[in-house]
Amino acid sequence: MRKGFNGLHGLVRDRLQLEPRSGHLFLFCNQSRNRLKILFWDGNGLWVCAKRLERGRFSWPQEETQGDRVRLTHEELSLLLGGIDLERTRAKNWYRYEEKNLEKTSN
Repeated sequence: MRKGFNGLHGLVRDRLQLEPRSGHLFLFCNQSRNRLKILFWDGNGLWVCAKRLERGRFSWPQEETQGDRVRLTHEELSLLLGGIDLERTRAKNWYRYEEKNLEKTSN
């Protein structure tokens, strides 16, 4: 958790093979899962936000087949930051429009 703007920017670009200036939020968590950082491009500059828990741990979701990447909806991000265990919750089977794939999926 020592990385700042340039280090996190490099991780997103080189390791995750994604564009840091895409407008997406990129979350990073330490090994003990009690600290996290968010990298965000707002159109004219990078934001780095950090949160440290005094007690407890973030319930980090399990990685999917994409290596180090986990994709979260804005609702899941809010639950994660609020201390809710994502593994113990389930979403209703509603329609969700996926921009990237331009197809319907249900969650």
